[in-house]
Amino acid sequence: MTFTKGVTPSTEKYDGSSLRVLIVHTRWNCEIVEALVRGAKETMTSEYNVKSENISIQTVAGSYELPFAAQSLIGASRMSPQSFDAVICIGVLIKGSTMHFEYIAEAVSQGIMRVSLDSGVPIVFGVLTCLNDEQALERAGLGDNESKHNHGIDWGRCAVEMGVKNTRWMSGTI
Repeated sequence: MTFTKGVTPSTEKYDGSSLRVLIVHTRWNCEIVEALVRGAKETMTSEYNVKSENISIQTVAGSYELPFAAQSLIGASRMSPQSFDAVICIGVLIKGSTMHFEYIAEAVSQGIMRVSLDSGVPIVFGVLTCLNDEQALERAGLGDNESKHNHGIDWGRCAVEMGVKNTRWMSGTI
């Protein structure tokens, strides 16, 4: 039995040409993060017609800073003519020999969810939480493993789907 890695694409076709999407990513594990950002951006532009100029990319030092950055940037976008329809937070946490990993992973997970619920903007959780470097490389589509898959592709798909759906829902269309 074989199965497809990642999320199964929706059977519904989404037009992302009117969406504004924010990608906020970390600078830790840069090679891995850059591959994930590239996967998300290329998927949104090539599969869903999101305009490159409507994808804003911002960086922060580490994953712990992602929720604050997302919240601040969502707020700032509401002061402009067009606010963000979806956000993707991208980072990589790799377990070490201390409890640091668990504390950061929990705080980031809860923080991103809180910002999404409080703001009403869908935020895709694009933070890899891996036990080792090999897992992180595989999940970014890098490395030698044949089963590697760039999860940024899934996050790009999810951002478009949730951005389009949330726009519909907010206009009263279900």
